[in-house]
Amino acid sequence: MKLDHIGIAVKSVDATLDIYRRMMDFQERRTVVESQKAKIALVPIGDISLELLEPTGPDSSLAKFIADRGEGIHHIAFEVEDIEASMREYGAKGFHFTYDKPAPGKFGSLVNFILPRDTGRVLIELTQRSH
Repeated sequence: MKLDHIGIAVKSVDATLDIYRRMMDFQERRTVVESQKAKIALVPIGDISLELLEPTGPDSSLAKFIADRGEGIHHIAFEVEDIEASMREYGAKGFHFTYDKPAPGKFGSLVNFILPRDTGRVLIELTQRSH
């Protein structure tokens, strides 16, 4: 397992990208993940990325997060080789997940989230990249 990215909830991906562009040069990757109701821009920082997350509608959990807490760090994500095996391992250790099975993520990845009640109030994402 390794740190993959830090998810940051934002009202506007474009406005937030402008902030980071003042700090550094980069080429972001963008996508929309319908299952997560999020517009995403990845800003590479060394071996990890900042994942800027903009809700695509007012009914998304991301929109609720921003309404309740404001913009800011939403989650940290760890890359795993086999997400289903990791879910079984962490489930056996008492961790609970958002989904029963991995959900589609960005660029063909699979994702699931460990509930914050089990992790000291930090939302942790497990992500398996597409091969």
